[in-house]
Amino acid sequence: MPVQKLKRFLDDNDVKYVTIGHSQAFTAQEVAASAHLPGKELAKTVMVKLDGTMAMAVVPAPAQVDLEAVREAAGAGEAELATEDEFEELFPYCEAGAMPPFGNLWDMDVYADSALRDDEKIAFEAGSHTELVQLSYADFERLVEPTVADLTA
Repeated sequence: MPVQKLKRFLDDNDVKYVTIGHSQAFTAQEVAASAHLPGKELAKTVMVKLDGTMAMAVVPAPAQVDLEAVREAAGAGEAELATEDEFEELFPYCEAGAMPPFGNLWDMDVYADSALRDDEKIAFEAGSHTELVQLSYADFERLVEPTVADLTA
């Protein structure tokens, strides 16, 4: 989904947000440093498969997803990390690994780590490795309606 579609969705829902351009970076910690943001304020989207169904786990950049915690939050029998090959075709207008954490726009369940609630704002990649969108966590939760749980190791 191009950043323009995401921005239109946010605008249509009266969300105040800013875009932050940064030099090209690929890991969440590199992105946070490039954009001059604390890593804990950058949400990274990790694609997981829950009983074979694709879902998003959204966690602070420095954290690692605890698959067992995601499995429990979802009430699933199995949870595993999805490979890029398994999900890249689901996001044809996004650079690989830069999909925004708006799984609801793809009819996909979203699980958000409770630590994201600690900060008033979160930022996330918006389809490219050179631009972030930052908005209030409250707006993210209102629009996405994620299942919130402790999801990190």
